[in-house]
Amino acid sequence: MEKDDALNALAALGQETRLDVFRLLVKAGKEGMSAGAISDALYVRPNTLSTHLSALSRAGLVQAERDGRSIHYSAELATMQHLVTYLLQDCCGGNPDLCAPIANLFSSSSCSETKGF
Repeated sequence: MEKDDALNALAALGQETRLDVFRLLVKAGKEGMSAGAISDALYVRPNTLSTHLSALSRAGLVQAERDGRSIHYSAELATMQHLVTYLLQDCCGGNPDLCAPIANLFSSSSCSETKGF
């Protein structure tokens, strides 16, 4: 990931509603959610949500797929993985033991078992 891409992703997530949307989509897993379901779950007006989804999409954090008359959104976890890797690539001054607690979070089987990732 390039620095500009990381800045765009962080800027997109640096807004409360967009962070809530991304976290909701992560919880939804691979199936994602329709825009209407996201709007209902977060109590966000559809036109406002559309703006936030567009920002997340431009940053590569969500992907959209048309499903008939609605649009279905899911979290783009590969982008988040690249962002976290970019942020931690020089972690702990070359001492990987210091980064073990962070690495263990991502190797935890609980995420893959519960969400199908």
